[in-house]
Amino acid sequence: MARPLVSIITINYNQARVTCALLASLRQLTYPNYEVIVVDNASPTEDPGPIAEQFPEVQLLRSPQNLGFAGGNNLGIRAANGAYCLFLNNDTEVVPHLLEPLVAVFERNPAIGIVSPKIIFYGTDGLIQYAGCDGISPWTGRSRVIGCLEPDKGQHDTSHVTALIHGAAMMVPTAVIRRAGLMPELYFLYYEELDWCEMIKRLGYLSYYEAGATVYHKESVSVGQGSVLRTYYLSRNRLLYIRRNTTGLRFWSGLLFYLSVAVPKNSLKYALRREWPHLRALWRALGWHLQKHPVHQNHYLPAASLATNPRSTTLSDSHLPSLAAVARPSVPSAT
Repeated sequence: MARPLVSIITINYNQARVTCALLASLRQLTYPNYEVIVVDNASPTEDPGPIAEQFPEVQLLRSPQNLGFAGGNNLGIRAANGAYCLFLNNDTEVVPHLLEPLVAVFERNPAIGIVSPKIIFYGTDGLIQYAGCDGISPWTGRSRVIGCLEPDKGQHDTSHVTALIHGAAMMVPTAVIRRAGLMPELYFLYYEELDWCEMIKRLGYLSYYEAGATVYHKESVSVGQGSVLRTYYLSRNRLLYIRRNTTGLRFWSGLLFYLSVAVPKNSLKYALRREWPHLRALWRALGWHLQKHPVHQNHYLPAASLATNPRSTTLSDSHLPSLAAVARPSVPSAT
């Protein structure tokens, strides 16, 4: 019996060499039925052409503008033909048997709507980044990732339902995407995959950690751990996540913690270090929430697909999703 088609989607931004390393590892997959879609998110200085030249089997979509993590993945979804979509950060590499256990999760239990594999920090001696997640506290906006920074000695080799997935590697059935809607583009960078997981769970689906599949993650190659961009979006989207996913006392508690603890603490940290661009980014993030943004708007997958030939395609603005409400990838834990 034919195995269901899996659409593997990844985003490239000025990192053709990093993306090509991922694509080389995908060539080793043992699963017999998959397609690979690379969305170039308007790379400003590096031509993504080598991706198509070295990997002609890949469909390369060239966006005319940088749509962020969510928007770029949504372009990939629109081009996908698979029964399942697997989203991989371009700074990951995979094991050959990755797809079989991930597909088996959904084939075995239709109540599961989104799944992530075990994620190991690339280049370490089996140091775990993700083996499930206990969720994000509605009061602090912080998460507790199971197994993080533990040496992998088999202690997290049991698959289980988990509160949240990890955006560096996650699989979702296309049928679930059509019900839940596309990845929320309002975030642009960071927290969007966690919010998307909550959207899927609100429909009654479960999120799941699959221990039998492994991905290796090079972690924040695209943005950089100390970048001002990272400071802005983590600060802004931490509160945005609370606003979109909590109500009542939980919402007001989260807002109070953010304003009375997180903002003063980080402001003082940046001031003492004389990191003025980061301090300004933090306060710009706070100021964004004082403006009238429609924070509960989502996009839904249209009936028509953007699947195109030839393999390398430059998309016109008419192909892009609405960006009227638009202002990536690791589970946030910064205070």
